[in-house]
Amino acid sequence: MGIFSRKNASDREVEVDIEPTDEVAIDDSADSADVPSDRATEQEQPVERTPAERVDRSRGPFDRSETDEVDEHLDLGALALRPSAGTELRLDVDEQGQQITGVTAVQGESAVQMQVFAAPKTSGVWKDIRHEIADNLISAGGTADEYEGELGTELHARMPSRGADGRTTYSPVRFVGVDGPRWFLRAVLSGRAAVEDQAAEQMLEVVRSVVVTRGTEARAPRELLELTIPQDLLAAQQQAEEPQTGDDLRPFERGPEITEVR
Repeated sequence: MGIFSRKNASDREVEVDIEPTDEVAIDDSADSADVPSDRATEQEQPVERTPAERVDRSRGPFDRSETDEVDEHLDLGALALRPSAGTELRLDVDEQGQQITGVTAVQGESAVQMQVFAAPKTSGVWKDIRHEIADNLISAGGTADEYEGELGTELHARMPSRGADGRTTYSPVRFVGVDGPRWFLRAVLSGRAAVEDQAAEQMLEVVRSVVVTRGTEARAPRELLELTIPQDLLAAQQQAEEPQTGDDLRPFERGPEITEVR
């Protein structure tokens, strides 16, 4: 694994502005079935909820209760993953720098950003989120098409953006979503992985290595689950960022790096 670095969300090469947390329409803090309001009548039908789509998770991603093979994983709190050799990991931090919003794995010219959210106990959210993303992209002038992948239905899209010369440019991205037990994992593939199946497969191996620790707390659907920096890596990062004295300045010597040797 390469250098473990922070990266502000606004600095990503492919900016994903369509956040599932922007459209929380149900207060399901108890993670239970919908409860009709006091104003509901006997003739009113309960709200129809999207069932979880059947996805083969036998190779991952896993819930923490489904596996004990986590010794080689990098524990980031709600999400743990096992990066392969040559993978660089970047933490995506919000603009205020107060919360880690996701982790991005980079291999060569491909990248995958992963985020994990709370989900209801009785239903999945990927189908609804996928449709919301597609609608927003198309209304902004982009494109979005559904394809079946090994982890279920994917959304292959072109995201529009304004170039320096004022003309519209398009960035290819591939959205992958997995509904787990009371959690939802979203992966956004960019670079070569967005357009080449072989490159995408390499990044999906990182996604399959993910183990999600949802926790027992009551959370609203689509609430972002907290990611944290491992204490040993945080200590090494802080040591590397400490100002040096004159005696410590040796310009021809390599400085400390946060790496994992395999």
